[in-house]
Amino acid sequence: MTSPKKRIILNAFDMTCVGHQAAGTWRHPSSQASRYNDLEYWTNLAIELERGAFDALFIADVVGVYDVYRGSAEAALHDAAQVPVNDPFGAISAMAAVTRNLGFGITAAVTFEHPYLLARRLSTLDHLTKGRVAWNVVSSYLDSAARNIGLDRQIAHDARYDLAEEYMEVTYKLWEGSWEEGSVLRDREKGIFTDASKVHPIRHEGEYFKVPGFHLCEPSPQRTPVIFQAGASSRGRAFAARHAEAMFILATSPETAKVLTDQIRAEVHAAGREPDALKIFTLLTVITGPTDAAAQRKYEEYLSYASAEGALALYGGWTGLDFSSLDPDTPLTAVENDALRTTLESLAADGEAWTVRDVIRKRSIGGLGPVLVGGPQTVADALERWVDEGGVDGFNLAYAVTPASTTDFIDFVVPELRKRGRAQSGYAPGTLREKLLGDKGGKVRDSHPAAEWRRHYIGRESVADASHGTPFDAPVSESLDAAE
Repeated sequence: MTSPKKRIILNAFDMTCVGHQAAGTWRHPSSQASRYNDLEYWTNLAIELERGAFDALFIADVVGVYDVYRGSAEAALHDAAQVPVNDPFGAISAMAAVTRNLGFGITAAVTFEHPYLLARRLSTLDHLTKGRVAWNVVSSYLDSAARNIGLDRQIAHDARYDLAEEYMEVTYKLWEGSWEEGSVLRDREKGIFTDASKVHPIRHEGEYFKVPGFHLCEPSPQRTPVIFQAGASSRGRAFAARHAEAMFILATSPETAKVLTDQIRAEVHAAGREPDALKIFTLLTVITGPTDAAAQRKYEEYLSYASAEGALALYGGWTGLDFSSLDPDTPLTAVENDALRTTLESLAADGEAWTVRDVIRKRSIGGLGPVLVGGPQTVADALERWVDEGGVDGFNLAYAVTPASTTDFIDFVVPELRKRGRAQSGYAPGTLREKLLGDKGGKVRDSHPAAEWRRHYIGRESVADASHGTPFDAPVSESLDAAE
């Protein structure tokens, strides 16, 4: 008896900007990318993704600009290469209001926002979406972002992961270790909304953060949002093995993906977590149509709108290299820097010597990931190979032209994947964590480091223990007199 085929997880990959991974294609007549400021653009996209039973909308973010290319942000601005860019949190509630199952993976960097504040923002969205939120944990890689929050330059790569480890500890303490189960009573008769004896200050004092108090939000459906992570450096893999429930990798082929997925799953096991505790996604851009020939014509049409300058502006930020200073036909080599260290390594993983000209030709559309062109059967065959031979669980699908790329994938590829038993036609019940991992209850597993903090209630100081001053049952007039 053959085992059932592995379901392919499908995420749309987007960003609250005009040009995300395909520089210049916003100029295509059918593109609506320039409507990124319009809330209806986002609600329509969410409705479309739920029509295709996509698992989630994965929203990337940066808080800097791509100013390495020619030492200026001019090229990025001309081509709208990830600038202007809005806050990724803004449209989530509206998209949740027009859908019932679609998840939302939101990127937020640990380097620039205090964990006490971010924990509240994510808990709020987890409440409002009924448990459909994931946090893509990143450490910002752009020097321009660091300078604009008062640093001389970006924090070094490995130091960012040291900070991230403590950041996660703080958020886990707030989400899991602050409010006990049953702390919120909503008791109208007794006039008690929250039992203060079951709410605990976290008393965190570390190298980077000091957070003495308790979480501002009551427990949300998932408490801790699903933890996504992007980064395949050795430190990134170690971080993911400990924390991530889904990981986003860059690979040029199923063969290179297989090396990464085997390494990651071995590290997950070494970290004491179950083999299925982490799902792995890779980035692809799919251009499809009713036939291979139709898809190829569409690709060539889209490519005619692509911008070489915009692509090199993006790659300048991703690699830390000013491509304008390089011979366009000299092979690129991986360099040690504090940008996206794995970007050039991923290009060279197949043993191919990429040049600047190759980047323009192969990644003006697709950005950090490969472009897959073909009809429904060709695309489905390729996706199955990435899963069966490459070891990935699913894909972050970038667009060449939005929303056409998404609609084409749903209309042409999703039905073929469903025929093969690879794509869901509906949704499992429950929270995003339950849908992705199949876990009941929606909370992190006991093997996850966040779970450690929910076992620390007993014997800890509560808000009721720490209370002082006027007794809670004193008349209001006495309290006012005492305050005076």
